[in-house]
Amino acid sequence: MLKIQKYAAIDIGSNAVRLLISNIIEEDDKPAVFKKNSLVRVPIRLGADVFINGEISEYNQQRMVDTMMAFSLLMKSHGVVRYKACATSAMREANNSIPLTKTIVDTSGINIDIIDGEEEAAIIAETDLNTFIDPNRTYLYVDVGGGSTEFSIIHNGNKVNSKSFRIGTVRLLNDIVKNETWKELETWIKKNTKDYYKIELIGSGGNINKIFKISGKDLGKPLTYFYLSNYYKTLQSYTYEERITQLDLNQDRADVIIPATRIYLSAMKWSGAKDIYVPKIGLSDGIIKSIYYETVSSVTV
Repeated sequence: MLKIQKYAAIDIGSNAVRLLISNIIEEDDKPAVFKKNSLVRVPIRLGADVFINGEISEYNQQRMVDTMMAFSLLMKSHGVVRYKACATSAMREANNSIPLTKTIVDTSGINIDIIDGEEEAAIIAETDLNTFIDPNRTYLYVDVGGGSTEFSIIHNGNKVNSKSFRIGTVRLLNDIVKNETWKELETWIKKNTKDYYKIELIGSGGNINKIFKISGKDLGKPLTYFYLSNYYKTLQSYTYEERITQLDLNQDRADVIIPATRIYLSAMKWSGAKDIYVPKIGLSDGIIKSIYYETVSSVTV
């Protein structure tokens, strides 16, 4: 018997807010299939407020309320049966995040979970990476966000370690990442990858997805360190305006793509990885999987 339901994930990041709606397709004695139905992205860039001023501006508070009301209506129109909204680095650090979440639930009915960096890494790990990886290899999984980046070591198909660092694209744009934080990250990567013969990277996040799309590579084929390094130099040779007009990047992508690429290249350099795989997954996908498996486990208990 075939059963199709719609689940939704709301990812409130430091650079953008996303609503992912997925079809969950269940058939007797077969694993559930997760198929993207709709993705809406709004570049509110909460981190630009929070990382400098410590709180979300009135302007962006109103944009958040309007966006959540719109997301609520979209979920209703799609017939979504379950959803989860997770807020990450910017909302974690904002002095006024709690009153804002109350306003949002009062106006839109959407409850927001403000999650810490470790939980964020765990949710991202919910994504079925086994679909994309070779179980006999070792990977460093890097998910770059606006406020933080999550790193996980995956060996023989199992996550053996993970850590979140407060190094993100919006922080880097505003020059508020300390050298000590970079040093801490370098030490962590080298320490946790030194015992493995060969490491490959898995990259997730909107910026690496965009770079992969521009590369024209087939899904499943990696980008090389050489390619990414050359593209990084190309990006730096253009002005912000030229990246929009000549490289065809959106205005909210044209600035953050440079610090994002720097993070991926640093991770490749410190781990000794020569290739980076881009399976086009992230926090939103992990949220969908986590609420589905919660539902399944509550039914079977």
